[in-house]
Amino acid sequence: MPTANSYLKNYHKLKEIADTMREQQDLDIDQLVKMVNEATVAYKKCQIRIETVEKALGLKG
Repeated sequence: MPTANSYLKNYHKLKEIADTMREQQDLDIDQLVKMVNEATVAYKKCQIRIETVEKALGLKG
Protein backbone atom coordinates (compact mmCIF):
# COMPACT_ATOMS: atom_id res chain seq x y z
CA MET A 1 0.00 0.00 0.00
CA PRO A 2 1.35 3.47 -0.89
CA THR A 3 2.36 5.69 2.01
CA ALA A 4 2.52 9.43 2.52
CA ASN A 5 6.28 9.13 2.09
CA SER A 6 5.89 7.56 -1.36
CA TYR A 7 3.35 10.24 -2.26
CA LEU A 8 5.83 12.97 -1.38
CA LYS A 9 8.62 11.19 -3.24
CA ASN A 10 6.47 10.97 -6.37
CA TYR A 11 5.21 14.54 -5.99
CA HIS A 12 8.78 15.81 -5.78
CA LYS A 13 9.72 13.72 -8.83
CA LEU A 14 6.90 15.38 -10.78
CA LYS A 15 8.03 18.82 -9.65
CA GLU A 16 11.65 18.07 -10.54
CA ILE A 17 10.67 16.92 -14.04
CA ALA A 18 8.43 19.94 -14.58
CA ASP A 19 11.18 22.30 -13.45
CA THR A 20 13.72 20.62 -15.72
CA MET A 21 11.39 20.83 -18.72
CA ARG A 22 10.63 24.47 -17.97
CA GLU A 23 14.28 25.47 -17.53
CA GLN A 24 15.88 23.68 -20.46
CA GLN A 25 15.41 25.21 -23.88
CA ASP A 26 16.75 22.30 -25.91
CA LEU A 27 15.68 18.92 -24.60
CA ASP A 28 17.03 15.81 -26.25
CA ILE A 29 14.08 13.73 -27.50
CA ASP A 30 15.38 10.66 -25.67
CA GLN A 31 15.56 12.63 -22.42
CA LEU A 32 12.08 13.98 -23.02
CA VAL A 33 10.59 10.52 -23.58
CA LYS A 34 12.27 9.23 -20.40
CA MET A 35 11.04 12.22 -18.37
CA VAL A 36 7.47 11.89 -19.66
CA ASN A 37 7.44 8.18 -18.81
CA GLU A 38 8.79 8.84 -15.31
CA ALA A 39 6.29 11.65 -14.80
CA THR A 40 3.41 9.44 -15.92
CA VAL A 41 4.34 6.74 -13.42
CA ALA A 42 4.80 9.27 -10.60
CA TYR A 43 1.49 10.96 -11.44
CA LYS A 44 -0.42 7.68 -11.39
CA LYS A 45 1.07 6.77 -8.00
CA CYS A 46 0.09 10.17 -6.59
CA GLN A 47 -3.40 9.81 -8.03
CA ILE A 48 -3.84 6.37 -6.45
CA ARG A 49 -2.73 7.72 -3.07
CA ILE A 50 -5.13 10.66 -3.27
CA GLU A 51 -8.02 8.35 -4.18
CA THR A 52 -7.12 6.03 -1.29
CA VAL A 53 -7.17 8.91 1.18
CA GLU A 54 -10.43 10.25 -0.24
CA LYS A 55 -12.06 6.84 0.24
CA ALA A 56 -10.69 6.57 3.78
CA LEU A 57 -12.17 9.97 4.58
CA GLY A 58 -15.48 9.05 2.99
CA LEU A 59 -15.12 11.72 0.32
CA LYS A 60 -15.43 9.30 -2.53
CA GLY A 61 -17.84 6.39 -2.90
